[in-house]
Amino acid sequence: MWGKVNLLLPDGQEVPALTPTIISASRASDIPAFHSRWLVQRINEGYVPWRNPFNGKVDIVSFSKTRLVVFWSKNPAPLMPYLDFFDTTIKNYYFQFTLNDYENEKFEPHVPPLEERIETFMRLSLKIGKEKVIWRFDPLIMTNKLGVPELLRKVENIGNQVKGFTEKLVFSFADIGQYKRVSGNFRRNNIPWRDFQPHDQMEFARGLQQLNKSWNLEMATCAEDIELSQFAIHPNKCIDDNLIVRLFSHDTPLMIFLGKTISPSFPADSIYRGSLKDKGQRRFCGCIKSKDIGQYNTCAHGCIYCYANRNKTVVKGN
Repeated sequence: MWGKVNLLLPDGQEVPALTPTIISASRASDIPAFHSRWLVQRINEGYVPWRNPFNGKVDIVSFSKTRLVVFWSKNPAPLMPYLDFFDTTIKNYYFQFTLNDYENEKFEPHVPPLEERIETFMRLSLKIGKEKVIWRFDPLIMTNKLGVPELLRKVENIGNQVKGFTEKLVFSFADIGQYKRVSGNFRRNNIPWRDFQPHDQMEFARGLQQLNKSWNLEMATCAEDIELSQFAIHPNKCIDDNLIVRLFSHDTPLMIFLGKTISPSFPADSIYRGSLKDKGQRRFCGCIKSKDIGQYNTCAHGCIYCYANRNKTVVKGN
């Protein structure tokens, strides 16, 4: 998928480097919250080393052909002073902004207070445009005290405040039992979690559809196999070629990567590649191919449901 170039490192060593068109920053760590200055430094250097968490192999990733960064964050406030830098370097970017409310449950012990995160969401939206700030309530978690009605109230509270600052809500149902590390975290913290059953998922979707009558947001699920289209909820692409075309059609190399036909009637007669799906993601993930540059054990939010921190020793940045 990605091309390669020979890159000369500061020590004089010449190494092969990947040249991805799209960078994900990051599913593995909250780079905007904890490693913003590091990312700016790496972009200025022109490359980043990335270690595979499963086999330890190190790849060199060059930014020389990067046309888009997709940011993932629960707190992008530390990155916001650098947005002018990204406007003049990478130029194209958008945010997957996870804005949950688990304050009483303490599932996200080190995120800023909810009120502060909502204010950050609004400031970011006003700065770059609401179409580039996607709200995620992700994941939805049920316990013996936290059911669908309680979750809907939490989503409603946030949605009523941010409805004018985004165009889309993405959510997922937690699959705690599928991850031994995550289910172990819940057991050690004496949290009696419950898996979502189909009737729970339907109840939540029905309630969300009602809430959305006053929000008028696009609604989507992340990597879920359940059919919810009857509630105007559809499978999502977080790295989304359709959104990218809509937002960044002026970027010819990016459009060529997507297989977009450049013509006088553009964007009406678009032709997309059929093989852009990211095969490295979960089965029901709709994302197109990107290169993630995050590392496990480098996010300090301490979320109890996180799969990316394998121990309590976290490498902090910024």
